[in-house]
Amino acid sequence: MSTDAFAELPADALERLSLRFPARAVAVGGGAQVSVRECGEGAGLPLVCLHGIGSGSASWLEAAQVLAPRTRLIAWDAPGYGDSTPLPMDAPRGADYAQRLHELLDALGIARCVLVGHSLGALMAAPAAQRSERIAALVLISPAQGYGAPGREADRARVHAERLASLQELGIAGMAAKRSGRLVSEHASPLARQWVRWNMARLHERGYRQAIELLCGGDLLADLPAAVPTTVACGALDVVTPPAGCAEVARRCGVPLESIADAGHASYVERPQAVAALLGRVLEHAAR
Repeated sequence: MSTDAFAELPADALERLSLRFPARAVAVGGGAQVSVRECGEGAGLPLVCLHGIGSGSASWLEAAQVLAPRTRLIAWDAPGYGDSTPLPMDAPRGADYAQRLHELLDALGIARCVLVGHSLGALMAAPAAQRSERIAALVLISPAQGYGAPGREADRARVHAERLASLQELGIAGMAAKRSGRLVSEHASPLARQWVRWNMARLHERGYRQAIELLCGGDLLADLPAAVPTTVACGALDVVTPPAGCAEVARRCGVPLESIADAGHASYVERPQAVAALLGRVLEHAAR
């Protein structure tokens, strides 16, 4: 369904909309589970998509529908999001999320895939891609670099305090109402704005607190895999992880930054056709 057609739906139809990309729980051992949504099929490499700190698996809906005729797309709810079991530690690192991801891939019988990390998802995807025998290609969309690098102590403390204060003051519903608008550009349709807000409003406090720890303690540039072909993209109008910062990630990977025109941070919600085209090109190259 096109974004224009989406915009005609009333707000109370969003729950029904999510059922077009239904969630199911996958047991990963130790009493833990991971909630996933998937669609599409095919004998080629599947796409495995990781969302950002203020989102969830359902946010990949329209991009998944565009890609469904050519590949299997799997979007997870990160630990502590949706119906996914939180990680056991209070301050997990990227490697902890990566381990849970590989447990999920084992449970799904996926030997090799193209891994996509959006925003905070990049801090989970990069360490997961260290296992290059399993990850054929890595795509980082508007990657968050994290604040764990040496010399960033002041920024780390500030962001940590700000995030926790916002959670305390506004709660999840208040954050969705106040912060979700920053994730899209001025060109976003009414439905894209609604969809971003709907997904953010379904966060769980424990999962979000753990994600704050990852954001503040992670160091993407230190975790970039050396042996996996990597594509870096960014919405041209992204104000959350601006193009300049994403260009630095691309430079470290030795690739040009892919710009997604007329898109903000949540480009795969705002411009799903463009993001699907980008992921399609990566799939074609990885299959050679």
